[in-house]
Amino acid sequence: MPLWTLEEVAQHSTSKSCWIIIQNHVYDVTEFLREHPGGELVILRFAGRDATAVYESIHSPEVLEQLPPSKHLGPLSASDIHKLSSKRDKTKDEQRIEEAAKRKPPLQRILSLRDMEAVARQTLASTTKAFYTSAADDGITHGENARAFSRFFFNARVMRPVSRCDPSTYILGFKSSIPVFASGAALAKLGHPDGEINITKGAAQTGIIQMISSDASFSYDRIMEAAAPQQTLFFQLYKHINDSFAEQRVRRVERLGYKAIFLTVDAIVRGNRERDRSSIWELEDEEKGTPAYWSEGDVLEGDMDDLGAAGVIVDGAGGDMTWEKTIPWLRSVTKLPIVIKGIQCVEDAVLAAEAGVDGILLSNHGGRQLEYSMPSLEVLYRLRQKRPDILSKVEVYIDGGITRGTDIVKALCLGAKAVGLGRPFLYAQSAYGVAGVVKLVQILHREILTAMRLLGASSLDDLCPEMIERVDWQPRLSTKL
Repeated sequence: MPLWTLEEVAQHSTSKSCWIIIQNHVYDVTEFLREHPGGELVILRFAGRDATAVYESIHSPEVLEQLPPSKHLGPLSASDIHKLSSKRDKTKDEQRIEEAAKRKPPLQRILSLRDMEAVARQTLASTTKAFYTSAADDGITHGENARAFSRFFFNARVMRPVSRCDPSTYILGFKSSIPVFASGAALAKLGHPDGEINITKGAAQTGIIQMISSDASFSYDRIMEAAAPQQTLFFQLYKHINDSFAEQRVRRVERLGYKAIFLTVDAIVRGNRERDRSSIWELEDEEKGTPAYWSEGDVLEGDMDDLGAAGVIVDGAGGDMTWEKTIPWLRSVTKLPIVIKGIQCVEDAVLAAEAGVDGILLSNHGGRQLEYSMPSLEVLYRLRQKRPDILSKVEVYIDGGITRGTDIVKALCLGAKAVGLGRPFLYAQSAYGVAGVVKLVQILHREILTAMRLLGASSLDDLCPEMIERVDWQPRLSTKL
């Protein structure tokens, strides 16, 4: 096998001949460009040069094994490996992260989910922070997801025996220590080298269920290998436009031991996440020490949708999904429970129940897809008002904007079976690894127990609509972040 020089690799920097270097080895990815889930531009930015850092922050090592052996061109020469390592200085952002990591507070001083998020925001790479925090357009929906909880107040009952209080439940028949699951969230490896596996191990230690994203950093096999015996994992499915390809994925995760399929229906195209897309330019300006300015010679480069971390995510190709075809198709290829993730109105909740699914997740994708989508808690409230029968026909979950145990209890009072959290688990594992995930669940467990006892409920079955009321006035909320 030949040894390559940096100069030789640099000659292959176009879409017609695209080579990249990963861990001092050279790969020909020309034919893979059109197949790359995030589009060609993501790879072409590193054509002809070292792509190790960005590759390792997103992908697990086994991804390269999918390339044909003929595309594994061989290692760099020893002298060029030395050149590559010696000429690479730490970026300003990397230096900032190192300093911030030294100032992380001890875990015992993390008292809330907002405390955890604050630490993560300081220690995450700028592009990772932009991806994790980004939302559609102006972030209206993202903000209203959280604000919706401030419109609901408790009618607490007193003089009830609550010294013994049990917050455990069953989700699709599987035990969970609290009515919370880790919702599917992409690219956890951006925040920590062990990514989703941190969440898997933390979920095992605390007895909650984890949903694995189709766009997880690690393979579904690798995550299942990291799971504890009998641990419950769900799978979030982005349906591929090709039914055969989608069927292979479903059968694969069922064979691996995943216990349910959460079909995502609200991401048929990527939302307009400008914060994520602009983060690359901001980082470039920071490194150069001067911003880029317009000149008469500037040429438009076409649509820049592939910029940002979201550029590596599979586009939601199931744009022609229907109630009449898609659900029967999915039923025909799996015996697993089916949950529809991304219901945003009462009417679709009814259609989902009529289609015979096992559950629905009221979600607007954390405010990352359609701006001005209704907050999930408000959809749940409307479902309770207009079609309460649906709550007894299928299991109903919500996600988006949940930061407190009281938020979770409010959702359960309105009829939700459990809630999903995405960003909070990304922040926790990014900042503190497995220990951060465990701490996050411990915080929620304590807050749920406190809220239940003060509300007069000794079990989740005691929570009922009469314990909560929607108010038409707005409280003054303190802003901690």
